[in-house]
Amino acid sequence: MGISIWQLLIILLIVLLLFGAKRLRGIGTDLGGAVKGFRDSMSDAGKEGEGQNKERIEGQAARNTIDGDVPVKDASKDKV
Repeated sequence: MGISIWQLLIILLIVLLLFGAKRLRGIGTDLGGAVKGFRDSMSDAGKEGEGQNKERIEGQAARNTIDGDVPVKDASKDKV
């Protein structure tokens, strides 16, 4: 009691007539890119759990650190 090949072909023909081949190709490309991005982010998340998260945080801290001399306020000048 499943869908036969003829029913699938008729549905495909109707969808092709409604949207057009160019728009369906664009939808397929966008969907494929989204799936690829999801897979990449999932694999990156797995790698971060193995220690890369620590390296990423340390790298961010190093970029946020400012090297230089800190001027020391002379306390004797403040006394009146």
